[in-house]
Amino acid sequence: MPNKQPKIMRQSAQNRIVHWSIAISIFGLIFTGILQMPVSKRYMLNELPLMGWSGDYHISLIVHYIFAAILCFFVFFHIVFHSGRKEFDIMPKKGDFSKSIAVIKAMLLKTQEPPSEKYLPEQRLAYLGIAFVILLLVITGIIKTYKNLSGFNLSEDVMFWVTQLHNLGMFLMILAIIGHLAAFIFKENRPLLSGMFSGKIDAKYVLHRHSLWKEGVESAKKAQKAYKEES
Repeated sequence: MPNKQPKIMRQSAQNRIVHWSIAISIFGLIFTGILQMPVSKRYMLNELPLMGWSGDYHISLIVHYIFAAILCFFVFFHIVFHSGRKEFDIMPKKGDFSKSIAVIKAMLLKTQEPPSEKYLPEQRLAYLGIAFVILLLVITGIIKTYKNLSGFNLSEDVMFWVTQLHNLGMFLMILAIIGHLAAFIFKENRPLLSGMFSGKIDAKYVLHRHSLWKEGVESAKKAQKAYKEES
């Protein structure tokens, strides 16, 4: 039986834990946030098995707070961890917008893509957009939470706009999730999925598409060399 094609590590276990924890907490926040409208009893979600709690505003609010706490913890950890290590390869760079257009155009027309670093330019822009939406949700969410505390009052006008911005953030986050998943419609992006599950991607893929990622290219060449020696 031939050996499997060599792979290299692209996402550490820590990165994957943070990614999936934030993803799960956001899905939980969207779901429990919708329950606050309320819709559970109206559409009889509370009649489903194990969903009786969804019809109780106070319980769904507590669950919403739990997911919010998880999100805030992992966002804070992500910022502090990578800032401390000076790891900013996911941050947008000058020219990313035009480079993103070039990459998308190449995928649509099936032509040669421009070389990329560890992260594609559109990934870096998407990261910035999602980070902005999460920041909007966190800030407005904290204000709404403080409003529920005894002795803390805000004017109705302020709370109206805070609520509108929070709802806008939820809407933008849903759009961001759809856009994030839609990226994998392109066959060229699908190999990146394994990196968020196993942490590894094909060495050949790295050399072909991420030739500007110095550490990745070096690891990919070593992996291919070891693979040839074993074959």
